[in-house]
Amino acid sequence: MINFKSGLYQNQGYYKSFQPTQINRDWMINDMKLIQLLSLADRQLGRLDMYSEYVNVDLFTQMHIAKEATQSSKIEGTQTNMEEVFLKKEDVSSEKRDDWEEVQNYIQAMNHAVGLLHKLPFSSRLIKQTHKILLQGVRGNHKLPGEYRSSQNWIGGASINDAVFIPPIHNTVNDFISDIEKFANDLENPMPDLLKIALIHYQFETIHPFLDGNGRVGRLLITLYLVNKGILKRPILYLSDFFEKHRTLYYDNLMRVRTHNDINQWFKFFLTGIIETSKKGVDTFNSIMHLSKSTEEKITKLGARSSDAHKIVDYLYSNPVVDAQKVGEIIEKNPQSAYQLINKLENLKILKEITGSQRNRLYTFDDYLEIFNG
Repeated sequence: MINFKSGLYQNQGYYKSFQPTQINRDWMINDMKLIQLLSLADRQLGRLDMYSEYVNVDLFTQMHIAKEATQSSKIEGTQTNMEEVFLKKEDVSSEKRDDWEEVQNYIQAMNHAVGLLHKLPFSSRLIKQTHKILLQGVRGNHKLPGEYRSSQNWIGGASINDAVFIPPIHNTVNDFISDIEKFANDLENPMPDLLKIALIHYQFETIHPFLDGNGRVGRLLITLYLVNKGILKRPILYLSDFFEKHRTLYYDNLMRVRTHNDINQWFKFFLTGIIETSKKGVDTFNSIMHLSKSTEEKITKLGARSSDAHKIVDYLYSNPVVDAQKVGEIIEKNPQSAYQLINKLENLKILKEITGSQRNRLYTFDDYLEIFNG
């Protein structure tokens, strides 16, 4: 970007806050490498979105959201694996329950926000409502869920005196968010949407408008924007896995924009994430289709029980952890019939028992979980 200035440090007495340049303005791209990456990212994203046309993506969307929730929360230090996401609260060990609740909130926030897109534009109201669900009843609950901060925060360091970065002063947050909102919804601005959301994500993380949960909300906004603009029909692309694997680069590239005005490097990193994540998404759907075909072949061996088995497998695509009681509810039969079907699905290596106990046994659709754990 020509003559890009990320912002300036403003004296606030005993510290200096970073006041970013507003982004709702004309932009000019002059980097051919960036244009090439943008073209490739658009193509790869289009390939991924095609699966919405001929695969029942809704069956698998919850798994994508669960994966995003675990990876985005992991960046913040939360440790919950994919299997644990689908457990009931009482089945989660006490020391992991706080982490589990944060991930559940993330899933609820994403589902709620995608639903809100039918009624609301990409807006401050959407951001606040998403944040409110994210922090409801968890460790950040005292940090103004759904409200922008009314005090100074900082990133890194034990106190503001040794902070790595100090975002803008709190009384400017509303103006900066309003600027993001105008930029996101300005249909006359010719800037390509993938660069727009890359810039929005950078600006949001720089503003750090909440006392807690900024990273998770900022990453969640990427998918919401792509769905809102019709670039994705369903929320099936999430960059948190890429950001988690390249966590140091993620933070370094964001910081480099502020210290060196190097927005191009951030754009290139972001587009590389889109490309790699889209390719991985395509591979994931191909793996699901192969698994679906092989599972179908196994089920046909069950003869009269195949209809019930289909019901269980359809459920497992959205919730890959199940117990005997749930199986009985799905097939609407007594516990004995449920256990008999579970036994057959175990023999076919569709279900795998994970507790090793005689009571309150839990079963996973292990091959399916493995696709998302890879």
